[in-house]
Amino acid sequence: MAGKTLNELILDFLEYCEIDKNLAPGTVTNYGYYLRTFQEFMGEKNEVTPEVVREYRLYISRKEKARTGHLARSTQNYFLIAIRAFLKYLARINYKAMPADQIELGKMSDRAIKFLDKDQLGRLLKAPDTTTDMGLRDRAILELLFSTGLRVSELCKLDVDKLNLESREFGVIGKGGHARVVFLSAEACEWVGKYLATRGEDHLRPLFIRTKGSKIVDGYGEKMRLSRRSVERMVDKYVRLARLPVQATPHTIRHSFATDLLINGADLRSVQEMLGHKNVSTTQIYTHVTNKQLKEIHEKFHGK
Repeated sequence: MAGKTLNELILDFLEYCEIDKNLAPGTVTNYGYYLRTFQEFMGEKNEVTPEVVREYRLYISRKEKARTGHLARSTQNYFLIAIRAFLKYLARINYKAMPADQIELGKMSDRAIKFLDKDQLGRLLKAPDTTTDMGLRDRAILELLFSTGLRVSELCKLDVDKLNLESREFGVIGKGGHARVVFLSAEACEWVGKYLATRGEDHLRPLFIRTKGSKIVDGYGEKMRLSRRSVERMVDKYVRLARLPVQATPHTIRHSFATDLLINGADLRSVQEMLGHKNVSTTQIYTHVTNKQLKEIHEKFHGK
């Protein structure tokens, strides 16, 4: 690569992702990790070719297997996706490089979607002890997750003043800075209202705050905001209390939200909007478990 070094180009690309594309910090961090690995592999090589990419795929597979004992096909693809994004950036700035579309991702088996059925979901929602302030908060979180299909990171960023329990809808900014409207069920509104009543007039900005630990807060209570990891641990605790046969996470509840909509007749495009997916192809992972028409055809014509 003539002109700038590979390291300089990677730094430029990461800045572009952060500033111009407004990608989530986690996405930028991941791109940085994958591209640093690529830079390590390249060494003295100065041109990205299909042969180099093939050699790189062998390199990351063997390197990661030696460290972790396995490397999923999906993980291998993440390394290649980062290179494709980097090459697209180089093309954008008229830097001579291999076309990004020449990098093919490894074929993957159909993705299995884990979701909770109606009985399992009911048991999970009722698991918190709502006679306590913590239990009320946790029930409100679980109800809100299922009512809206929010990502756990989106839930943790919610502020009290952004929630409208009367209109039962509010806006969120999701991955990649994409805005969407989410909707609250009557039951979710009820439990969130009960939880907020326990807060009184604390004037803290975050919707969900911790109930243990130091009560010393900064101006708007940001240090009290519940973290993503705290929500994940909380869900895991109630999954065990409810004796569910699956290792459900906040994302499992999001899957359950989408599955419930599709099973009950919602169209794919609407579910795409409610989930905040940029491409409908991402939403299509749910269709193989929710195709009601195929189920009806099976019942009508099979086993008669």
